[in-house]
Amino acid sequence: MTNIIGFPKLGLEFNINRVAFYIFSKPIYWYALIILAGFILALVFVSLTCKKRGVNPDNVFDIAFYGLISGIICARIYYVIFDPDCLEGNFLNIVKIWEGGLAIYGGIIGAVISTIIYCKAKKLSILKTFDVCCPGLLIGQAVGRFGNFVNAEVYGGETDSIVGMTINGNPPVHPLFLYESLWNIAGLIIILIFRDKKRADGQVFFFYTLWYGIGRLFLEGMRESQYILYMIDGVLGISQFVSAICIIVSVIALIYLSKRSKETSNGLK
Repeated sequence: MTNIIGFPKLGLEFNINRVAFYIFSKPIYWYALIILAGFILALVFVSLTCKKRGVNPDNVFDIAFYGLISGIICARIYYVIFDPDCLEGNFLNIVKIWEGGLAIYGGIIGAVISTIIYCKAKKLSILKTFDVCCPGLLIGQAVGRFGNFVNAEVYGGETDSIVGMTINGNPPVHPLFLYESLWNIAGLIIILIFRDKKRADGQVFFFYTLWYGIGRLFLEGMRESQYILYMIDGVLGISQFVSAICIIVSVIALIYLSKRSKETSNGLK
């Protein structure tokens, strides 16, 4: 379970064991710890910044709890739907999430659904809540992608780039985990700079879905084929299709929210 991961042109090399430690002979993987770290950092950030924007921290903790559960469930279901062979003919293998097989889009969809239900039940503004919480998604995703790094997985084709990554002495490949992490950090910075200048609830969230959709659309096309869940075999990945949908819906939503904001502002005048 040990991989030698290097960045030759940067003079870096890491000898990484996927297992962080054992508890009663049960392996605890770095991947799980990194995902957990991303979740905790996201939760702490949102809980510390939400009150200023009209959302109770208690609601944020509830949303995070339900979002974590529904996110994991939907991430697994999403993955299995498009790669049923991962079950190896045994449907009970669907619960073996510790062996991998989680799709981030499925996780986001699950978290969005549970948040909508929670907001409806608590009579909270759905769009305002999404705006407050979405920076946490970018934090979690930026950190979580390093789980792919320690697992030596989800990389791109060969490259002679300065950040080319070698795995166990093989030719350098695109470190897609790093590209996506940096893309998410850039999106986070933009949101933090401009979110208090928004003119309508929902604009921050739909900027997030637009930003992430654009990045994922291109990065998914750079993946090695074994890491793509295909909608059309060898032609179109399901994540590319979902990304395209996110981009279209986000653009329409942003235009609508901007137009509605201007009409409201003019009406007040």
